[in-house]
Amino acid sequence: MNLSQKFNKLKNILSKMENAIVAYSGGVDSTLLLKVAGEVMGENVLAITASSPTYPQKEIKAARDMARNLGIRHITITTDELSNPEFFSNPLNRCYFCKKELFSRLKEIAEKNRIRFILDGSNYDDRKDFRPGDRAKQEFGIRSPLAEAGLTKKDIRVLSKKMGLPTWDKPSLACLASRFPYGSSLNRAELKMVNKAEEYLHALGFRQVRVRHYGNTARIEVEKSKIPLLVNHSSMVVRKLKRLGYTYITVDLEGYRTGSMNEVLQRCHSRH
Repeated sequence: MNLSQKFNKLKNILSKMENAIVAYSGGVDSTLLLKVAGEVMGENVLAITASSPTYPQKEIKAARDMARNLGIRHITITTDELSNPEFFSNPLNRCYFCKKELFSRLKEIAEKNRIRFILDGSNYDDRKDFRPGDRAKQEFGIRSPLAEAGLTKKDIRVLSKKMGLPTWDKPSLACLASRFPYGSSLNRAELKMVNKAEEYLHALGFRQVRVRHYGNTARIEVEKSKIPLLVNHSSMVVRKLKRLGYTYITVDLEGYRTGSMNEVLQRCHSRH
């Protein structure tokens, strides 16, 4: 299918839904989904953003502002996955417990308001990644229209640009828990530490950033082409991150890539 056919398929999928909740993060994928759902369903769409210590606060505000700009009803709910020991112990299937918390809350709201469909912004590329949260999607009957239409991340960026969405080139987002190695428990103070470190690096002009947290060591990922710039700023970065609580500050020479914390799983798998 070409892009136009995929886009028509997306609209066709949405046109068969009388109303829907969109789990809205404010990222590239869910913004395109919300925009098209709003065009197809009008006021029968409700955007819901989850606020929690695992998600950067500035992104919650950005999601709220974007939903308002799109003219879509929007609410923010607070989720508390950190109160679940199965989540904060940070097992391999951590995402399952996070998504279960989110989708159970969305399901309650959907039932209370007689909304039949709950949608998320998963795209066609996501099926290649390690995603334990997909089990929660199946359990709660969550639909992923972008993936169903065959839309890849690249497709979504192209369509977003055509539609004038400012998110078209927004860096990929991920929950702050993804900065911690599996098996190292999560807590609010360290999540905040990572968030502040990444906010500082964003303020220096690095768009795509991950600060991977290993106790007193930070492993910084930026786009490979930006590594020399990061090294140029090293004295400032070291000073700031030490103030935040890190003892050792390192740069990953492979640069930013999604799911780098999963590389240890692939290595273990290849040994068997």
